[in-house]
Amino acid sequence: MLLKKTDKLMGNRFEFTVLGPDENWCSDKIDTAIEEIRRIEKLLTTFSEESITFKINEMAGIQPIAVPEEVFSLIQRCQMISQMTQGAFDISYGGLDKKFWNFDTKMTALPDSELAKKSVSLINYQNILLDEKNKTVFLKEKGMRIGFGGIGKGYAAEMAKKKLLENGVESGIVNASGDLSAWGVQENGQPWTIGIADPNHQNEIFSSFRITNTAVATSGNYEKFVIIDGKKYSHTIDPKTGFPVRGIKSVTIIAENAEIADALATPVTVMGIEVGLDFINQLRGIGCIIIDDNNKKHYSNNIRLT
Repeated sequence: MLLKKTDKLMGNRFEFTVLGPDENWCSDKIDTAIEEIRRIEKLLTTFSEESITFKINEMAGIQPIAVPEEVFSLIQRCQMISQMTQGAFDISYGGLDKKFWNFDTKMTALPDSELAKKSVSLINYQNILLDEKNKTVFLKEKGMRIGFGGIGKGYAAEMAKKKLLENGVESGIVNASGDLSAWGVQENGQPWTIGIADPNHQNEIFSSFRITNTAVATSGNYEKFVIIDGKKYSHTIDPKTGFPVRGIKSVTIIAENAEIADALATPVTVMGIEVGLDFINQLRGIGCIIIDDNNKKHYSNNIRLT
């Protein structure tokens, strides 16, 4: 039988789909996955003084913090993605003043470009210093902050999948608000059918494809935005300018791993259509679909849609 269960975790809606012998078995396995995500949330959240992320941020410019191997490895992988994307992906975005771009109804004008640039002055992945031997993380500048918003959901989905596999779940989906990992097959033996949300109508899909042992992540400006002088500005900020990215409504990444898919969706949005697709075309086994502000679809070389 197929069991679906949803829960609010990491501030997002997570949906778990598990194929198993009976309801109790499936429910029990899903509970194990939920516990795993709660564990990750405690580790990575910036909202709790108990979390390791909070401690790293508190000690910015003061001293290195020893972290668990899991967190150290995750930050290492983040740094690799930052290098690959030349800073379009950067976990030190946490230093961005939230009052500056608050994306609410009170925001009626664009900030001064010099102020915008100043607001991102602390964003620089090269100032996240990692000590491999002692497993410490040090943020070089006072006021620097890291956050895992660009990779955390994908990482959690991947870790939940791992936990489910370890517990005998041969087919399932973990969907973290659009960042999902699917493995195995449906009840009828066919691959899973995944739909991509239409950025103009969030509850509708513009395309679908069949996947197994594959991850998909979508980042869209329909999630959070502000309209100023008739122009839409999304919540994705270019770390180099301090201004929101424009021109792209949504980016969908298809990869083997949900962590990678999640982490690449934002930098492609920042890079723009041409550079973003060129970048994806250089990566093996990764596909990309971009919908621009004029609703035109752009595909990487290896995309075949049904």
